[in-house]
Amino acid sequence: MRKIKVAPFMPTEVEVNEISANRAEIVAYPFESGYAVTLAHPLRRLILGSSIGYAPISVKIEGAAHEFDNIRGMHEDVAVFIINLKNIRFKIKDGSDRVELKYSFSGYKEVTAQDLNNDQIEVVNGDLPLATLNEDAELNFTMVVAKGIGYVPSEDLRDDIEADSIALDAFFTPVRKANYKIEPVLVEDNPNFEKIIFDIETDAQIGPVEAFTNALEVMNKQLSVFNGVLDVDISTTLPKRTNDDSELKPFLTAVDALGLSARSFNSLDRAGIKYLGELVLMGENEIKNIKNLGKKSLDEINECLVEHGFGPEFELKESTRANLVKKLEQLKA
Repeated sequence: MRKIKVAPFMPTEVEVNEISANRAEIVAYPFESGYAVTLAHPLRRLILGSSIGYAPISVKIEGAAHEFDNIRGMHEDVAVFIINLKNIRFKIKDGSDRVELKYSFSGYKEVTAQDLNNDQIEVVNGDLPLATLNEDAELNFTMVVAKGIGYVPSEDLRDDIEADSIALDAFFTPVRKANYKIEPVLVEDNPNFEKIIFDIETDAQIGPVEAFTNALEVMNKQLSVFNGVLDVDISTTLPKRTNDDSELKPFLTAVDALGLSARSFNSLDRAGIKYLGELVLMGENEIKNIKNLGKKSLDEINECLVEHGFGPEFELKESTRANLVKKLEQLKA
């Protein structure tokens, strides 16, 4: 017997299944029949169209006047070099909107994407080929990498770059795949409910969960245009779930409880590091740069991380990383 309702059923369950570092399934249920696709379709479009990424938007190559030119001693034509360059995926380390990068290579060399790593940017697919140089070759070029969303053709970028640079089609989208499927789910013996299963894969510029979260935030901001004029009530009666800190407990061990030598502890204390989780988030390269931290202290800290299960082979899940960052911010506020 069908009951009279005054509001649609509110979904209550969300599951995040991280398949790999760059792929995740996000499941939400139960939705009344028809509501799942109503929500899933626009979310998929936002995941694909509003996720922030980084891409080269221009390149200036010494000795090349245009993209159909060639460089002495470089096997690839400039056009092939540009295609290789556009396939490389970047991350700007300080989060700025754009950076200008200068590179110089000479002599016999197989130039790959990882050769472009420096203090300003990180290459996330470093094994890609860029150029093959002969013994007498010299390759000097300046590249601009920018932050953006979606796709911007080179014609629209000409006013934003230097006149003697070659404009590049900018593929900012870091999402490789964003699919969903709707499956039936049983609620109190009623089979007319649905479950959304999102399958999201990124290129490592951002993680899949971050891409999904960004899409939710964009959707919420777009809908907020109606709030002021129409006085829309978007609150719900669902209780806000409290975070379970049990997963974070191993990371919240105080530095002064790790049994480090006075020299090592003092270096960490002067750097404002109070918890083991901060060292896990930093990684070995960043720990090396702590002021006044000598090799013996570095070795001691690395041994301590291994003892607590956070050695070089440890991989921190993206969801755990996000929760840990928030928790540490709360503790140190």
